[in-house]
Amino acid sequence: MSDMKSVNFDDLLNKELENPEFRAEYEALEDEFTLAKEVMELRKSNNLTQKDLAKLAGTSQPAIARLESGNYKNLSLSFIRKVAEALGAIPEIHLKKAQ
Repeated sequence: MSDMKSVNFDDLLNKELENPEFRAEYEALEDEFTLAKEVMELRKSNNLTQKDLAKLAGTSQPAIARLESGNYKNLSLSFIRKVAEALGAIPEIHLKKAQ
């Protein structure tokens, strides 16, 4: 039997954010991972696996995995809409002035 300790992601993240170098890198990437986090949270709240969501959205499980990893290239608005619809959600797209 393993004596592995379970760690809450938010607790771990908050601890890591105390490091100024980590915080700067995290904040630079935060916008990219917001969509991934929202998809994961909605998928889990709907009791869906990645495979279930993929089937509902008419895509593949690896495509959902890439979306949830934040490692997506050439993400289309139509793909986001399909995933959102499968999750019972509505996508919101915003533009903000570059700093």
